[in-house]
Amino acid sequence: MGAQWKAKGKELAANARGQMFGKLSKEIMVAARGGADPSLNSKLRLVLEQARKVSMPKETLERAIKKGAGLTGEVVHFEHVMYEGHAPHQVPVMVECLTDNVKRTAPEMRVLFRKGQMGTSGSVAWDFNHLGMIEAEPTASGADAELAAIEAGAQDFEAGEDGASLFYTDPADLDLVSRALPTHGFTVLSAKLGYKAKNPVSPANLTPAQLEEVEAFLAAMDAHDDVQNMFVGLAD
Repeated sequence: MGAQWKAKGKELAANARGQMFGKLSKEIMVAARGGADPSLNSKLRLVLEQARKVSMPKETLERAIKKGAGLTGEVVHFEHVMYEGHAPHQVPVMVECLTDNVKRTAPEMRVLFRKGQMGTSGSVAWDFNHLGMIEAEPTASGADAELAAIEAGAQDFEAGEDGASLFYTDPADLDLVSRALPTHGFTVLSAKLGYKAKNPVSPANLTPAQLEEVEAFLAAMDAHDDVQNMFVGLAD
């Protein structure tokens, strides 16, 4: 959770799936500005791999590419905006938004932060490391994530429960490591810049009721259409 918060619970699955497709459509549109051909646009190729991994409908995917590349005649403009602050019980959080209307998004973020505390730019970012984050899974059983991290030039890695690993890089090395990992036995599922908490709050220091309040805050924030990613200072 310290790297990127993801909604939990089967009851959230249906809604989360629709939200996921909406968020991915935005990312595809932004990436497609660099060209509609994924073989010539590495950013688009990585987003499309994510979309296929979650079985995003082909029609939705192709429509987003055409819209972002300007092939439909529509003008699409999304802006990246970061909001910083604390969830309840002083859990630091950085919220990455992709919006076509900052004047709409900003007050809506202030409302969502009322259950916690919204900060100014830089008020929480100092407690996070800005890193490249690459999610990758072994091409074959027995692939060594630690060895792959060293040989591909990653700074660190975390082994995931589902077989995939999260590789951390210097922001400038994200593309380099993404291209190197497949030669060391790992298929890249996603690659993006993100934030990892330096001093995450331990869930053991929160009561079950307090942890529930934090989860409710994060779920409400994640449900907002403009929120792409949340980086939360809460240890796994």
